[in-house]
Parts: sequence; structure tokens; C-alpha cells
Amino acid sequence: MQIEILKSKIHRASVTAASLNYEGSLSIDASLMEQAGLYPYEKILCSNLANGERFETYVIPAEHGSGAIVLNGATAHLGKVGDRLTIMSYTMVDEYQAKHWRHLMMHRRSFYRPIQALVFR
Repeated sequence: MQIEILKSKIHRASVTAASLNYEGSLSIDASLMEQAGLYPYEKILCSNLANGERFETYVIPAEHGSGAIVLNGATAHLGKVGDRLTIMSYTMVDEYQAKHWRHLMMHRRSFYRPIQALVFR
């Protein structure tokens, strides 16, 4: 049996920009993507802590080291600069792996402090 399970999460990522005139997606600093184990065009689920909106989209890499978290296209209507997002990715694992799974969580304690990586069991 296969189980869909949380692979990684970026918690409290600050929206740095929004661009309505884009095809759609969420741009994330390429270095943050690497740290969180996200791949270009990977499907993600996002929740906005400011307004409760939840949306599914895909991730595209922004400039490495920029700190960018950009709402693109229709998702630009679901938040504004400064809103905090939880960005989640999932994977399929078998039942045995699920019992012993550890996900990766990136946590930003404040806008000016770096993201800290934590592995949870």
C-alpha cells in the first residue's frame, strides 16, 4: 500500500512580492528550494497564515540567495507582501517507510533571520 505523506515544509515564509501578470505558480529562492528538497515544477500545497487561504500550485526557482517568495498569476490574489505562508510538499511511500518517516521542516523565526532546517520523526 502506498501512502501520501509530508516530504518537506517551509514554515512562515514571508511573501516578498506578487505578480498577477505571470502564468501562475510560486517562485521560491533556489537555495531555499534546495534546502527544502523541492524540485522545479513540483506540486506544492500552501496555506496563508494571514487570511486562511489554501492553494495548490507548483514551484519555480527564483534567483539563488534572493530570499524571494513570490505569488504568481491567480495566486497573487490569495496573499500580499508580508503574509506568512506554510509551503508543503508530499511524496508517496510504502506502508513500512511511512511508519519510520522523517520529514524536513524549514522554519523562519522572523523576516530578518535565516531559515533553520529541522528534521522530524
